[in-house]
Amino acid sequence: MNFLPSCATVLLPSGERLHTTALIVFCLFFLFVTLAGFWAARWRRPPGGIATLEEWGLAGRTFGTWITWFLIGGDLYTAYTVIAVPAALYGTGAMGFFAVPYAVIAYPYMMLVLPRLWSVCHRHGYVTFADFVAGRYGNRWLTVAVALTGVLALMPYIALQLVGIRVVIAAMGIHGEWPLAAAFIILAAYTYSSGLRAPAVIAIVKDLMLYIMVLAAIIILPLKLGGYAHIFEVANQALATHTPAATTSLRQGQFLGYSTLAIGSAIALMLYPHTATAVLSASSANVVRRNAAMLPAYSFLLGLIALLGYVALAAGISIKDTSSAIPLLFLKMFPEWFSGFCLAAIAIGALVPAAIMSIAASNLFTRNLYGAIARRKMQPHEESNMAKIVSLVVKFGALAFILFLPTPYAIQMQLLGGIWMAQLFPAVVIGVFSRWFHPWALLAGWAAGMASGSAMAASLSLKSSVYPLHLPAWLGGTWAMYAAIPALLLNLAVSALLTLVLRAAGAAEGIDTTDAAAYVG
Repeated sequence: MNFLPSCATVLLPSGERLHTTALIVFCLFFLFVTLAGFWAARWRRPPGGIATLEEWGLAGRTFGTWITWFLIGGDLYTAYTVIAVPAALYGTGAMGFFAVPYAVIAYPYMMLVLPRLWSVCHRHGYVTFADFVAGRYGNRWLTVAVALTGVLALMPYIALQLVGIRVVIAAMGIHGEWPLAAAFIILAAYTYSSGLRAPAVIAIVKDLMLYIMVLAAIIILPLKLGGYAHIFEVANQALATHTPAATTSLRQGQFLGYSTLAIGSAIALMLYPHTATAVLSASSANVVRRNAAMLPAYSFLLGLIALLGYVALAAGISIKDTSSAIPLLFLKMFPEWFSGFCLAAIAIGALVPAAIMSIAASNLFTRNLYGAIARRKMQPHEESNMAKIVSLVVKFGALAFILFLPTPYAIQMQLLGGIWMAQLFPAVVIGVFSRWFHPWALLAGWAAGMASGSAMAASLSLKSSVYPLHLPAWLGGTWAMYAAIPALLLNLAVSALLTLVLRAAGAAEGIDTTDAAAYVG
């Protein structure tokens, strides 16, 4: 007699199923990573403790190749990535696959730019990219602009990690906000005590679980569903019934939007504050280079994750909220215990980036917002104490965002986040190779890019970031592209033009306090 179905699920009064076995497995793994997060406070702890921003926010810059690899991978491949990328293919077909080429583009960019940034930041003790901008250009308001952009872009990103946890918990039959609040209180506690060491330890667990989950899914599910040829055939038929209709290949008119989404997202990805935090925790520039060479393994993983969107269509998953497609796929196709394992991997995948993001936001506030506005050099212990408190405020702010505002707001704000972060490219990326731009011109270009990019997204009611740019007929007419790209081009044009004007007028440029030797090699 088979007792598993009756033991694995319970019928709730509402008619929904409570997946008891999956929930138990989920809770056991969540408990394990919670204990690991608190233990991390003792891991590689220096004799003086972790009462400085260097130790709490960057783990003393001691991480080697493998830990950095797990940390950056855990940072970039979030719970919402695991849910949203296949959900995009589930809902919109081939257009959602842009996440794979953008990851491929990002790594050569990372190889070229980030080791150089690491060298300068390490030489001068910079904790954030805004610190670098402050040293490079000597302009307080440009520094504040860079820091403020990072904090604003991170808040909805942290909130989206909460969305990922909530979707997973709801799929198992648990509703209400208390499990979400409990998860984030635990996250806040161990991040406060352990700093960056906590997500570094948990990232190792998360990535191992994620690889097991994906490899099992791409081997077992196609065997159950008749192979990939059948999956693509059924997915194509299902996508044709969507509104608007979609396909598993790009349609005419989608190519520019697809390519600019990939390019613009890659530009923004390496400028996010949580990326900076993970990279600056590395022990050397060579560690960063080795990670740029190794991280394409995650691109391969992302491609496999993306295909799960088509697998869900072939498996007959039918739901309006596309974010629930993957959790429901696992619960339908796998045994309860393994479904619980997979859902735990997704939820743990939210804890790692959420912790790093909150640390990154607190570093920015402490060093570059409060520090720049107050104009007071804080003692190391004062910086770490303030950063810990701000990290709590950021987490609970993201929690309030989810509890009191509709979920689409977080998704829409995240669309803006990528557009905003791309506007830091001239000051940070070009700045690490050349100081040709005038700092006041960079500030004006940043403002122009932020305003135009936000206006383009707002004109689409924040439902898409692919904007139909109307140009004269002799320039090709209408071009549908990622709003970050035309905004960045305007940013660069304004920065270049004003640099020439301000130089001609003899305007003061600020002092570059960075060491020229740090840029060599």
